[in-house]
Amino acid sequence: MSGITVVLPFDHQQHFARTLQQFTQSHAVEKIYVVHAGGFKDGGPKCEGIRSSAFGDGKTVGRILSNTVTDHLFVVSQPNAVELGQGALERLTSVATETGAGIVYSDYYSIRDGKKADHPVIDYQPGSVRDGFDFGPLFLLSCKPTRYAITKYGLPPDVRWAGWYDLRLKISIDAAIFHLQEFLYSKNELDRRSSGERQFDYVDPRNASVQKEMEDVFTQYLKNIDAYLHPQFETVPKPEDSFPVEASVIIPVRNRARTIADAVKSALQQRTDFPFNVIVVENHSTDETTNVVQQLSIQDKRVVRIVPDRLDLGIGGCWNEAILSTHCGRFAVQLDSDDLYAGNSTLQSVVDMFRSDDYGAVIGSYKLVNMDLKEIPPGLIDHREWTPDNGRNNALRINGLGAPRAFCTHIVRQIRFPNVSYGEDYAVGLAVARRYKIGRIYDPIYLCRRWEGNTDAALAIEQSNRNDVYKDRIRTIEILARQKLNTKEDG
Repeated sequence: MSGITVVLPFDHQQHFARTLQQFTQSHAVEKIYVVHAGGFKDGGPKCEGIRSSAFGDGKTVGRILSNTVTDHLFVVSQPNAVELGQGALERLTSVATETGAGIVYSDYYSIRDGKKADHPVIDYQPGSVRDGFDFGPLFLLSCKPTRYAITKYGLPPDVRWAGWYDLRLKISIDAAIFHLQEFLYSKNELDRRSSGERQFDYVDPRNASVQKEMEDVFTQYLKNIDAYLHPQFETVPKPEDSFPVEASVIIPVRNRARTIADAVKSALQQRTDFPFNVIVVENHSTDETTNVVQQLSIQDKRVVRIVPDRLDLGIGGCWNEAILSTHCGRFAVQLDSDDLYAGNSTLQSVVDMFRSDDYGAVIGSYKLVNMDLKEIPPGLIDHREWTPDNGRNNALRINGLGAPRAFCTHIVRQIRFPNVSYGEDYAVGLAVARRYKIGRIYDPIYLCRRWEGNTDAALAIEQSNRNDVYKDRIRTIEILARQKLNTKEDG
C-alpha cells in the first residue's frame, strides 16, 4: 500500500494534539501538513506547518497538491476531535485503489455530551453540488484523478475559502465520488444547533463574501459541464386561460389549527387594486383545522376551501389542486399555513413586480420571527446573492429561493409541482428559472414563524438525509435538463 499524506487545520483546543497524534503514529502516513494562521510550532518529523489565513485558501490548496508525492491525500476538513476507527485509513485507501474513485468518504459516529450515535452521510450524485455537502470531517483524495482534474481544469483560483470546493467540483467531472457505508471514525460535535437553526447559515449576511467565492467557483463548474445558462430569457407567453381574479393566495394545510386562522386573516387583510381570493387546500386534517377553515370561508367569500378527493397528497400535490382549480387567479402566491404576510401591501407588491417586467415568477424576502412575531437570528433572509444575470445558475448551489414565492399560473400549470412535502417549491422555481426571468423583492414582505411545529425544526439525521438526497435529486434533474437545453441550442 502506498504512503499517505494528511492535511488538517490547526486548532488551539486540547483535542487537536490527540487528533494529530493518530496520524503521526500511523505507519501508513508519510507526510502531514498542518494549515494554521499562527500558533502551530512543531508536530514531529512528519509534520510541516503551512501558514495561511484560511484552510480553504486556493493558493494553500494548490501548494499542498503540488507538494504531495503520495498516491492518496487525506483531508481533515473540520477542527473537531476525530478518533479513527480500526484500520480506517487503510480501508479508505484500499477502496479508493480498488474503485478508482477520485474521492472516497464514509459514515461516522457523532459524539455529543459523551454519547455516541450513528451519523450516516448520503451518496454523491450529479446534483450534490452545494458547497455544504456533508462528507463528514474526513475524506480521501486519490492523487491520480486529482492531478488529471488539475491538468484539465486548472489549480484552485485565488480564493480564500473556496479552494477545496473548487477542487471537489473539478474532480467530480471525470472521476467517481464514492460513499463507503461503513462507520470508520468518530467526530466530537462542536455545533450543538438543531437542523432548523443551521439551515439558514448560507444566507447569513456575515457569510456574504464566502458565498460570493462559492458562487464564482460554482459558475465556472457549470461552464465546465455545459450546464451554465447565459442571461438570455424566453418571453413569457400570454395565457390562453381566463382567470376569475388577478391573484390567488395558495395555502396548503394539514393539522395547523393553532396557526391557520392567522395565516388566512393576514391574506384577507391585503389591500390591492385588483380582485384576489385565498385558496385553502384543506388536506384532510384530523384536528380542528377543518372547522377553522370552514368558519373562515363562511365569514368571507374570498376564502375558497378545496378538499382534495385524494388522500395521498403532499404539499406539492395540494398546490396542483389549487393551480388547476377554476378558482385560481392569474398569479399564484404562496403562504404557508404557519406564516404571515408582513403587512397589508405584500400581495400588491408581488403583482406590481409581475407587471413591471416579463417575469415567470416573483420571489420576495422574509424575516424569521418567533410566535410572538419577535425577530430571531439570522433575521432578514433576502437572498441578495441573487443577480439578474447569474441568479438562476447560482440557484443550483444554494438550498432555497426565498419567500413568498409567486408564479404565473399558466406556466406552473404546465410544469406542475412534484407531489412531495419538501423541496416542491425549489423544483418548480428552478424549472421556471431555466427559461424565464425571476423578479426579486428585497424588502421583507413575509414573516416566517419558527416554532416547535415546523416540519424542519429539529430533524433526526435520517430525515435530514432524506431531505438532502431529494434536493440533490432535484438539482440532478435540473442540471441534466440544462445540459440538454444547451445541447439543443448548440445544435
